[in-house]
Amino acid sequence: MILAATTNENLAHTANVLVYSSMAVYTLAFFAHIVEWVLGSRSKVGRTAAALTGTGATAAATVEVRTAEKENGGGTAVLERPKVITRSAAGRRDVPDGPGAAGGTLKGDLYGRIAVALTALGFLIEAAGVISRAMAVQRAPWGNMYEFSTTFSTVAVGTYLAFLLTKKNVRWIGLPLVTTVLLNLGVATTVLYTDSDQLVPALHSYWLWIHVSTAIFCGAVFYLGAVGTLFYLLRDVYESKVARGVTVGRAWSSVMERLPAAATLDKFSYRVNAAVFPLWTFTIIAGAIWAGDAWGRYWGWDPKEVWSFITWVAYATYLHARATAGWKGRKAATLALIAFGCWLFNYYGVNIFVTGKHSYAGV
Repeated sequence: MILAATTNENLAHTANVLVYSSMAVYTLAFFAHIVEWVLGSRSKVGRTAAALTGTGATAAATVEVRTAEKENGGGTAVLERPKVITRSAAGRRDVPDGPGAAGGTLKGDLYGRIAVALTALGFLIEAAGVISRAMAVQRAPWGNMYEFSTTFSTVAVGTYLAFLLTKKNVRWIGLPLVTTVLLNLGVATTVLYTDSDQLVPALHSYWLWIHVSTAIFCGAVFYLGAVGTLFYLLRDVYESKVARGVTVGRAWSSVMERLPAAATLDKFSYRVNAAVFPLWTFTIIAGAIWAGDAWGRYWGWDPKEVWSFITWVAYATYLHARATAGWKGRKAATLALIAFGCWLFNYYGVNIFVTGKHSYAGV
């Protein structure tokens, strides 16, 4: 028994070391992404902005970018002027997707690939930390806010890497993602840290694996959708200014022109939120079933239950408005951000500031 306790303590220590190690790797990925964006700003993207956005036709633009990479005494290779091909799509701006954070430069792309590789390494190390924590506590590693936070950031990064593996154009998420992960892990290891311990008997159930795992996955996907929505709003404002002939700062123009078009970002956010919404519905149902087993009632207006339902209503409103009311653009994006704000409060606010049956979170 003493040997088992010592082994669990060693595993818990190993888990902590792995989490801190992942933070170090994520920090390197953060700086690599910064270099990618900086080197991308040296491309000709900013100087071709007017040609890409000011054609005035009523069609959605797609781009064939002919990259002529060259080295000028160690200088940064850049994009040549792109050719713009339009297809009929009424009501859309003539704006193609940007070339990405690297701006089409060889060096920028190299640092972007390094950043992705470091992010993948950080993911593997953090995942090992989560598994070590589970072995130390001999249960699902989701019994308190510290464990929930480390698992959440692991799943968020894993989902992002899965998008990349399926050849989705989402590398622009990399910088905000690793920034968020570092902040999340920083709060988890300093403010939210809780020693490994067992759950109260009522919560020992296989529903812990089902309910909490789906909640974490939904939150990770909702987060990616929120990032896409925020970038959509920024890019849409930029495109509107360019269309009106408003002068935009060179640095801001360079950043915005490397992002996907506003229409692409809007579509990405909508599809991501719509895809995961049924799973969030299942999460709430699974939680109600678990509550029936653990506490003898399926619904008791516990703060966590209430805010989970509020989050469901908010996302349902967003999806319903898009599907039936024809809400597009900024109004729908605002609803999506409000819905994610509800999820975020349910994640941090309810567990930290509100007392309820879910206060077993350990904070």
